[in-house]
Amino acid sequence: MLGGFLGAGKTTTLARLARHFGDQGQKVGIVTNDQAQDLVDTHSLRAQGFAVQEVPGACFCCKFNDLVGQMAQLATDEHPDIILAEPVGSCTDLVATVVQPMKDLYRERFQVAPYAVLFKPSHGLKILRNEGSGFSPKAAYIFRKQLEEADAIVINRIDEMSSEQVSEIAALVEKEYPGVPIIRMSAKTGSGFAALAELLSQDGAFGAKILDIDYDIYAEGEAELGWLNMSVHLQSESAFAMDDLLLEVVRELSGRLAADGGEVAHLKVIGLSEASFGVANLVSSTTSAELSLASKAEVREVDLIVNARVAMDPTLLEAEVRKIVASSCEKRTITPTFRDSQSLRPGRPTPTHRYASGV
Repeated sequence: MLGGFLGAGKTTTLARLARHFGDQGQKVGIVTNDQAQDLVDTHSLRAQGFAVQEVPGACFCCKFNDLVGQMAQLATDEHPDIILAEPVGSCTDLVATVVQPMKDLYRERFQVAPYAVLFKPSHGLKILRNEGSGFSPKAAYIFRKQLEEADAIVINRIDEMSSEQVSEIAALVEKEYPGVPIIRMSAKTGSGFAALAELLSQDGAFGAKILDIDYDIYAEGEAELGWLNMSVHLQSESAFAMDDLLLEVVRELSGRLAADGGEVAHLKVIGLSEASFGVANLVSSTTSAELSLASKAEVREVDLIVNARVAMDPTLLEAEVRKIVASSCEKRTITPTFRDSQSLRPGRPTPTHRYASGV
């Protein structure tokens, strides 16, 4: 299982890990997780050819039995040597509620790897500096707790920072979490990736950091985030550039949400056609939208899926997304058909199991 805050780069890292293990001749299965249905990450990973199961509706800790069930389904269908799991990016206390129960209850079936947590620079640097991150102290509390339970902290996105910024983050992490191994990595370029792969191959007394955590603060921090998963079918008589549309939707939403006072935790949009797919995303209100996976396709018909995690009222978030998608389609004489949509604030976590001490 690979942890980290919303927008830390977990999905990109899992895809690179899956390719790495596959190149070594090992079969890989993946389990994704979300508070709502229809997850961009699931579609993206499947489109890249990976075997993926999904646990929707709550985090792994609250749906532990569903997680085990999906792992069992992968075992039956794919016979994987390795299962990679991506928890919800706003969740913490995963060692006590997922890692420890897995090691105890299923020790004969699964070997649990060290628990690495990805550090998200765009919000994390401000949080560790005790500056305004755009989130409340309660949401920042979750970010800090995620790092506290890590066997190793992975500073991701080093390709987007100067060496001075990377060194500052490493120094702040070392000061706040002394003795925890630090890996500097870019999941996008592969720089430093070998160190993560090496860490995950190790066996030992990992996954044993039980948090002293206030579930009231945790729950209130999660509830500040508006959660939206929306699917839209797009159809046009003339071909249009899928990537241009994806980027425009994300860029326009970035400006609109900032004007509404919403802080973006993560915004992903995927376009899926019969022959291609593309993904655009935004990881904070102060960074630029990027095309993380280019389709390079001209299409007439495409399914658009939007996953937005923003610190704002989810009802307003849904309304803004509908406006932007409709506007971008109107410019291109595309007919949008809005299908499924879920907007919510995450409820209080109620773990299936919680271990008070490590096994």
